[in-house]
Amino acid sequence: MLELRQVDRVCEIRLARAPVNALDRALIEALDAALERQFAAPECGAIVLAGAPGIFSAGLDVREVTGERPVVESLVRGFWRLQERLVRSPKPVVAAITGHCPAGGMVIAMLCDHRIMAQGEFRIGLNEVQVGLYPGDTVYRAFERLVGAARAASMLPRGLMLDSAAALAAGLVDELAPAEAVIERAHAHARELLRLPEQAYARTRALTRGDLVALYAAPRESLDTLLADGWASEETRAAMRQLLAARAT
Repeated sequence: MLELRQVDRVCEIRLARAPVNALDRALIEALDAALERQFAAPECGAIVLAGAPGIFSAGLDVREVTGERPVVESLVRGFWRLQERLVRSPKPVVAAITGHCPAGGMVIAMLCDHRIMAQGEFRIGLNEVQVGLYPGDTVYRAFERLVGAARAASMLPRGLMLDSAAALAAGLVDELAPAEAVIERAHAHARELLRLPEQAYARTRALTRGDLVALYAAPRESLDTLLADGWASEETRAAMRQLLAARAT
């Protein structure tokens, strides 16, 4: 489910839930626990969060989204805790976006400190609305923080997905690398951060992420509202069932 390795002071956490790294409750909990351990480990100075060749993460597991309400609630609350963990990270996290990165995969990536994406026809974005999901105010504000108000207002209601070159131009990712070199480039960037004066870097990083921390500390939309109106509604569940049926044919 997760593969871990450490090179010098850089810890790599690689998502390894075939075939598409769909985020079910088990993977979300495992990733949350792994991040918690590495944030507390003195031998770890920075983290690379990577996907599999061709896919970073396909987002939340559709089968759990269409499950019974307690399953959906557990999934969404677990994913929220994971988001909070990333937002409050005391150490830099570099996303190695090894391929396609829709929906929940994009949410994870956009909460990291730096995003390096594979070059090519891979797609990235928040496409929740296309499959009947409401992304919520907090995710929207975090997305807006990356691409700006005008782009966010245009892209999010359509669930627009961008290829890697367009994602770089829009600010969704920070740099591109050949697909086979994405993870090693992420390690190199993490090492660059670790060579900076430690206290000055930590204070400056906290300054630049302060708005993101505040956004999650005082969300304008409660998780209960998001669940009731956006993730557990009958419209959402019907759209998810249609998606599952289409995949089965």
